[in-house]
Amino acid sequence: MDLYEQLRVPAEGQYVHESAMADTLYRLLPKVRPDIVVITGHDGVLKTRQPYDLYSLGSYKNSQNFVSAIQVARQYERHLDALTIVAGACQSHFEALLRAGANFASSPGRILIHALDPVYVAAKASFTSVRDTVNMSDVLHNTISGSQGVGGVETRGVTG
Repeated sequence: MDLYEQLRVPAEGQYVHESAMADTLYRLLPKVRPDIVVITGHDGVLKTRQPYDLYSLGSYKNSQNFVSAIQVARQYERHLDALTIVAGACQSHFEALLRAGANFASSPGRILIHALDPVYVAAKASFTSVRDTVNMSDVLHNTISGSQGVGGVETRGVTG
C-alpha cells in the first residue's frame, strides 16, 4: 500500500485469505467500484502431489481461489477494458487466470515472482490513457520478474 501511495495511485487494500477472496470481492466490488482490481497472495505448485501436472488447477495451492475471485469480478464487470484485473502470485496457473478473465496474470514461467510486480502492473495500467493500450514491454520493463513472472492480454489504460 505504501508503494501505491508513493506512485500516487489511489488504492484501497484488504487483507483477505485466498479462500475468502471471491466472497469478499462479491461484497466489495459494488461498494468500491474500482477501475483496477489486484488479486494476489500466495500460490505455488504442490510438490506433494507426484507426479504433478502444471496444467491442472489441482496441482496449485491457491490458483483455484484466484480463478474463483476473477470469475466473481467478471460477473460484476464483464468488459475487460472496464475493469482491469491483475491476478496471481508465485507459480500461479497463468493460463487458467487469463481464461477466467484476468487482464494480467502471473506466472507464465511458473517462477517465484516479486511481491511488488502486481503493484507495478496495476500502476502502469492506471497511468495509461483509456485511448491507449497498455504496452506489455513497458509493463515488463517495470517489473522485477520480467516476462517469466507476468503476462497479459491487450488492455486499454484507465486514465480518463
